[in-house]
Amino acid sequence: MPDFWPSCGYRLLAAGSDGRLTVTDAFLRGFLARPELAPVSESCAAELALHDALMKLPRRAVAPAELAAIADADARDNYRIWLRFRDRLLAAPSLEAAYVALFRGEGVDVPPLFVHQLTQILLRHILGEGADPLQARMAEMLFRPQKVAVLEDATVMAADDQTVELFATTGGFGSLGELLRRSDVPTRSIDLDVLGADNAQAYWGRDERFDFSVVLNRGQPPLEALCRVLERWIAHFLGVAVTVVPERRIDDDRWVWHVGLDAEASGVLNDLYNRADVDDERLGRLLSLFRLEFADRNDMRPAIAGRPVYLAMAMDAASRLRLKPQNLLLNLPLARTQ
Repeated sequence: MPDFWPSCGYRLLAAGSDGRLTVTDAFLRGFLARPELAPVSESCAAELALHDALMKLPRRAVAPAELAAIADADARDNYRIWLRFRDRLLAAPSLEAAYVALFRGEGVDVPPLFVHQLTQILLRHILGEGADPLQARMAEMLFRPQKVAVLEDATVMAADDQTVELFATTGGFGSLGELLRRSDVPTRSIDLDVLGADNAQAYWGRDERFDFSVVLNRGQPPLEALCRVLERWIAHFLGVAVTVVPERRIDDDRWVWHVGLDAEASGVLNDLYNRADVDDERLGRLLSLFRLEFADRNDMRPAIAGRPVYLAMAMDAASRLRLKPQNLLLNLPLARTQ
């Protein structure tokens, strides 16, 4: 197995004896090399000086006057946002703690790009060196939006939204394809390969291309792989063992707890739980239901110990699936406060 997702920055971090990740200077320098912060030919002297100083000492304090001296307003804003994010990372005892803290309080105040990168890094750590390729592909769904298609035979397919958009606009030929499209020259349509149990090892050669589609139907290996990823995500962060299995429906007179894996699913589950009317169009967006059970009932709130927790994921009106794995860290009925 190769070192998958190498560009995410995982190798720039240090793992402590407790299995938690620690921010390093090399990791912070990786952010400074991103296009949003790296100097360009038009960068002013103040911006160049600040970037050089941070590359040497990425933890250094930055005075307001240093930011104000940057001529380009967008560059000033980018540094201001990154410095706030950096300070959040450095104030926490681990990357895991910093990640969870992002979603507490008054809401997320950093760009989704940063949240998705941290999610990918943490999943890379959780999946480990003996990762299952199908689990790695399904883990992509936790940090990259998916485009969903329901075929005539009821097969539910998911593919990376950005990849689908690229192929739709350029035929897979990048800037050349975009030029041809604008000139009304037909470009070749490319069908994304479907990843399954029989060809899962092919993922390792394409782990950063994000160009495998998967089947999301109940009983298929990809959905089972997603369940394993969710179990491992919860175990790493919360220290509790759970099992997650796909469900056909929620048929439970004692339904007491649920968690939506995305905003759409949260809304539908809330309405169903409160016996509000849910029209067929919204119900049709539900892609999967799951039952989560704690291995040790003592890990749950005493009032509902032993009861299942129902999960769901749903696409939005544009057929996009945007999972929010932080929901599982903040909304499960734990007996103790994390």
